[in-house]
Order: sequence, then C-alpha cells, then structure tokens
Amino acid sequence: MNKAYQSLERHFARLSSLSDALGILCWDKEVMMPHGTADRRADNLAILEGLRHEILTAPEMADLLAEADAGEDPWQRANLAEMRRVHTHATALPGDLVEACTQATTRSEMAWREARQNSDFAGFLPHLTEVLNLTRQVGEAKGAALGLSPYDALLDSFDPGTRQTDIDPIFARLRTELPGLIAAVLEKQASLPASIPLEGPFPIARQEALGRRLMQQLGFDMTRGRLDVSAHPFCGGATHDVRLTTRYEEEDFIPAMMGVLHETGHAMYEQGLPQNWLSQPVGQAAGMTVHESQSLMVEMQVCRSRAFVEWVAPLLRQTFEVAETTPAWQPDNLHRLLTHVQPGLIRVDADEVTYPAHILIRYDLEKAMIKGDLALRDLPAAFNDGIHSLLGLSVPDDRRGCLQDIHWPEGLFGYFPCYALGALASAQLRTAAYQQDASLAPAIAQGNFAPLMQWLRTNVHSRASSASMPEIIRAATGAPLSADAYLAHVRRRYLDHAPDA
Repeated sequence: MNKAYQSLERHFARLSSLSDALGILCWDKEVMMPHGTADRRADNLAILEGLRHEILTAPEMADLLAEADAGEDPWQRANLAEMRRVHTHATALPGDLVEACTQATTRSEMAWREARQNSDFAGFLPHLTEVLNLTRQVGEAKGAALGLSPYDALLDSFDPGTRQTDIDPIFARLRTELPGLIAAVLEKQASLPASIPLEGPFPIARQEALGRRLMQQLGFDMTRGRLDVSAHPFCGGATHDVRLTTRYEEEDFIPAMMGVLHETGHAMYEQGLPQNWLSQPVGQAAGMTVHESQSLMVEMQVCRSRAFVEWVAPLLRQTFEVAETTPAWQPDNLHRLLTHVQPGLIRVDADEVTYPAHILIRYDLEKAMIKGDLALRDLPAAFNDGIHSLLGLSVPDDRRGCLQDIHWPEGLFGYFPCYALGALASAQLRTAAYQQDASLAPAIAQGNFAPLMQWLRTNVHSRASSASMPEIIRAATGAPLSADAYLAHVRRRYLDHAPDA
C-alpha cells in the first residue's frame, strides 16, 4: 500500500459522507418533504451530486488511481479495483449531465405521485420524456467508456458485470416455464378447500407496531434506523442510519407487513456490511441482485414459510386482539393466505410465483425504450399487452399499469431485472443455507432468526463488494446463479406442499 492509495481512501471517505447526505435528503424527499419545495430540493440534490461528481472526476483522482498500489491485502486490492470501476463510470459523464439528471428525476418523481394518483399518463409524459432522453445520454456515454451497449452500461450501474447475455437465457427459461407452472399452481390451489379471509379493519397504529416488532425480531438495530411511510416502499438513508418505509391500508394488513419484512431484508444487509470498510467502495453492497436476494430471502423464502407462520400466528392474534381459537387466524389458514397465488396487476403485491412475470415485461419494455424501439406515447398500450400476454389480465387504468412503479420516473432503467435475478438468488441461497444447517427452519419456528442471519452475514453480508455477485452466489451455494432452485422451490412449496414450505 503506497501513499497514493492512502490518499484515495481519504478522498473516498469524503465521497461517502456526501453520499450519506444525499441519502438522507432523498429519504426526506420521499417521506416528509412538502410538495411545494420540490424545485428547491431538486436544485439542492443537483448541486450535491455535481459536487460529488466533481471530486470523483478531478484530475488529481486519475493521477492517484494511476499511481496507487494496494499491496497484498485482498480487501485493499479489491477496494482499489472498485475505486477504478466507480471512477470509470463517473468520468464517462460530464458534470452538467449529472446535474441535469438529478434535477429532472427529482421533478419527475414529484410529478409522478400526482400522475399516478390521477392515472394521468398523458400529463406525466413530458417529465418521463425528459428523464428518458437524459438516461439515454447517460447510457450512451457510459457505453462508450465501458465498451458496452447503452442498456448494458446502465445495467452495470446496478449489477456490476452483469450483461443482457447473462440475463436473456435465464429469462428465456422463465418465459417458457412460468405460464405452465402458474397454471399448475392455480389448478392445485383450486382443488383445496377455500381459505378463510381475515376480517378488518386493521388499525394502522397496530400495523406499525407489528412492523417494528418484526424488524427487531429479525435483528434490525432500531438505534441505527427507522420505519416510516412513503408512496412506494423503499430502504435508504445513510451509513449507520438505515431508513425503510412501507404503506398501509386498513382493510388488509398483509401487504404492509410483507413490505416491512421485504425492506428489513434490505436493511439487514446494509447493517451487516463490514464496519471497517463502510466509507470505502469495497464496503458497499455487491449490486442490486444481491440486495434483492436479501429482501426476497426474508419476505418470500422465509416469512411465507410454514415455520415462520407457526411463530407469527400468536403475535398476529395478539396485535389485532383476536381470540386464540378463531379459525381464520390459525397457522394453517394464515399460511394459505400468505402463499395464495393469484395473478394481479400490482408488482409489489405479487406472489412469488407470478412475480417474475412482472419483471420480464418491464425488462423488455425498458430495453426497447432505451434503444428507441418503443415510443413513450405507446408505453401504456405496450405495458398492458405484456400484462395480458403473461398474466392474462386486462389493465383498467395507467395507475395500475405503467405508472405504478417509481423506477422509470426516477431514471432507474436497468434496475428491474435485478428483482427477478434476486428472486432466483434468494431461492438458491436459502436452499444452500438449509442444506448446510438443518437447525434453521426449527429456529424460525421459534422466532429465532439469529442462525439464519449469521449464515447470511458469513456468506453474503460480510463480503460486501470484495467479490462479484456471481462469485458470492457460487461460493455460498456451490453453483452459478440459475433458475433451478427457484423453480424447484415453487414446485415444492405450491405443488408438493413440503413440510417446511
């Protein structure tokens, strides 16, 4: 390790502090900021993003990277490699484009809230047009610097090293097998006695208390984070200050509960990253596929299992003051409700069997938008056609169609495929974890998540970005990422009804 490398660590620690400030301001924008201050906040964020970009792309940084030698320490060597990757992404973009993107996406996100509420795609179209045009410029600039197509360059920002050529064969298999699998699961489900619905209302204050209890049960450190409400659930914040959100509806507590569990999976990853490296690139998460694997591990793999339901059933009855013997609130029925499969319009509420179909549709659409093969004015119809083709549903309005997600309004093209890849990774990781430690499911049945979290800490969280996503998955599971474990899991849980499913 030489002086140039040591200087780089100091520079990146400063950049980490700026990122933390941006994280809190973005959280505030989603959770608490008055609508009328959107333009000023857009300016604030743009200036800070511009400052971050200016530091990262300064000539001094390039000189230091050229001179740096990290020595023999594997973490320092990995850190230097991450520094160079981040620098390459940054220097591909001029500062004025970075600021323009920040301003446009901030304005777009605020406009999207109103457009989504009013199902007004036409009114939102100018904002999305501006965001897409700027995102294309980003993709083209990064693609030229990285030797990639514009879409692959955008994808690399969210999942370093992953390319369409990696995704397409996996998604092709899902596209082939999902329709028949969904049909088989629906047929099997229809042959069983109907589940008993839970009768509300479910007061929001009690739902919030339940969410906080589950967060703590999973191991979330409430002294280093918080739970709030936003239009779209997310996990954000800053180093040592991990903030997550959900949204509530009084007639059904399950979506909010599962939303909290999903975001807590993200948060546990953030709180489990190696403390000694948090201010450095190597100490950050290893891309969004790994991140989504952690949220879906908690929400889908574990917290819809029979083991979890056995533990949570008494807590749910206590929370909502239901008699212990009430049939609808027994583990059998609750498990049926939590594993109910029903093609639906809303991605974030989708069950784990139909969920990948939502991503296949968005993946195709965003690739076409970036390439210029799909005009934005035609997006609603193309989205609706995709939903009908894969899920057999008719979309009644744009609020439940192409306006439902925040990603495109925020310029997050290239993010969506990570959700499906994360679902596959979560199944593969859970299968490996349960094979390696037979005590995990019994521990979950007692509300003890510590053994599972320890396995994840060891095999995923503690590695941060010292290894790539494929390397982490292969090392933890003994095989490259594929659809095998996910498809086997769906058949086991929904068709075979295996005991721990």
